[in-house]
Order: sequence, then structure tokens, then C-alpha cells
Amino acid sequence: MKIAVLPGDGIGKEVVPVALDILKAVMPEAEYIPFDVGYERFLREGVAMAEKDLDQIKECNCILFGAVTSPPKKCYKSVILTLRTELDMYANVRPFKSSSISPFNVDFTIYRENCEDLYCGMEDVKEDVVLSTRKITRHASERIARAACRKPGIRKLTIVHKANVLRSCELFRNVCVEVAKEMNVPYEEMLVDTTAYNLVRDPARFDTIVTTNLFGDILSDEAAALIGGLGLSPSANIGDRYALFEPIHGSAPDIAGKGIANPMAAVLSAKMLLEWSGHSKEAEKIQKAVDMTIAEGIMTPDIGGSSTTDDVRRSLLRSLKKP
Repeated sequence: MKIAVLPGDGIGKEVVPVALDILKAVMPEAEYIPFDVGYERFLREGVAMAEKDLDQIKECNCILFGAVTSPPKKCYKSVILTLRTELDMYANVRPFKSSSISPFNVDFTIYRENCEDLYCGMEDVKEDVVLSTRKITRHASERIARAACRKPGIRKLTIVHKANVLRSCELFRNVCVEVAKEMNVPYEEMLVDTTAYNLVRDPARFDTIVTTNLFGDILSDEAAALIGGLGLSPSANIGDRYALFEPIHGSAPDIAGKGIANPMAAVLSAKMLLEWSGHSKEAEKIQKAVDMTIAEGIMTPDIGGSSTTDDVRRSLLRSLKKP
């Protein structure tokens, strides 16, 4: 298996190497191919990701991604948005499962449509007004609904929208309801503001959430707080051919280079990569190593610890060797 490794910018360059060390420990036979992409490369070379890079990435089976810094102005199209679009990775899968330090007991997954909505960048920019076009199609809505309904062990699908205001959300809701009925999946619908409220008030009620791109982006950051923070929150971008795995957090330039970035989300993203590629036993080993490291109190400051990134790396590697 060929895995493209894209650390990106900021703390991406610190957490992805940890995840890579963990992957190599459990799957040394894979081929790991590094790529330099992102804003830091743009500042050096005037390009964030070349066409040649994209062509070579397409030759790999999947991608391990870190984070990229957004430019101060629109100098180039976002690297991650380009990869999601060009590789047609339409399902953004974000699982939220409590650990021993989580403030709430939750276990649910957000399925976020990944290629449409306001993120398409269709904007009419004038001096005093900007008109942004929201694109929602039946095709994309059906794909993400089917992906959510295929979640192993799904108990209930919560379809999140704002159909009481937006006709585009009405289309999304209707399509998701059709798919849930066709696939015999129990479902409910919920307005996005009500969902935000219930995530705080009663997060244990959720099992599987499906929603649009923008709503999914916002709700998943809220959900990360339920399990302890962004540093514990992995994600997958999945299509019919390619998949990309990345922590939810950004490049965090304020702490980059200080050696305190939390690598857990990147490591758990590597775990999702293994699950996607059929290496379930190796994935279980990584989860156990993460659980053991947290139980031993070896944690970075963002989740209440005093350990460094390298302390966590060494603890994870030690834990992998334990029976």
C-alpha cells in the first residue's frame, strides 16, 4: 500500500511525524511517500501544491494529512479543499468517542457532506457587498446520506438542516429522508440550532449525524469539546476511490515549534486509515496505545497534562510493544 504523507504547516509538521512513526511500527511494509504542501511552501516557492504533486498523490492509495495555514488573503485555492474536490472525497467522517478524561460520555459520528455548500467558493465580490452562492444537489446529498446509513452498527440517523428557512436545506432533508427510508434506517430530523443546543444539553442522545458542509464543520468543533478537545479529534475524508485522514485541528501557529502540540488526533486519524484499509488488528493496537498513554497521564497541556509532543510519541511506541 502506498500512503501519501502531507504534514502541511505549523504543528502539522510536528504531529504527523508522530502518527507516521506509529503507522510504521504497526505496518512497516507500507510505502510512505512525503509531500511538501501548504502556505509555508507558497511563501518559499510561490505555489502551495503543484500539479505534479497532485498527479503523484493520485497514484497513492490514501493520504495522511496534517494541517495547512490559511493565507492572509486568497493567494491560492485551499490545499485541503483542492484535494477533497479533485479526489472526490465526498464524505467527511468525524467520530467522537469519550476517553477516560472526557467531560461527557458520548459515542457518535458526524457525516459531513464534503464537496458542496458555501465552500464551493462561488462568490460575487463587490466593494460593499459579497454574494455567496450555496450549492446543494440531490446527487451529493444522496451520497452522504448513503454513507451515513452504511455506518456499521448504526442505531439512529439524525438529519441536521435548516429547512424552515433555506430551500437548499429542504432539498437536503428530503433526500436524506428518502435514503433512510429506502435503507430501513431509523431517523429523526433536527434543525441545526436545536442540534447545537442538544449537543451541550444531552450529547448522549446522538448516534449518527448527517449534515451539510458548513453545519458539519461548525458542529464537529463543538462536539470536539465533549471529548476533551480538538487534540483528541480525528477525521476521514472518504470517496469511492481515495481517502484522506487528518486531525480536525488546524496548524496552530501560536504553539508551533514549542514541542507541546498534541499528536493524538493525528495518531487516531492514522488508526482510521488502518480501519479503512482493512487492518483492524493494527488499528486496535493503536487505540490501546492511546488509551494506555492517557491513563498514565502522559498528555500535552491542551488536555490538562504537562508532557511534550515527544513524550507522547515515546509513550505510544512503548505501549505498542506491550501485550
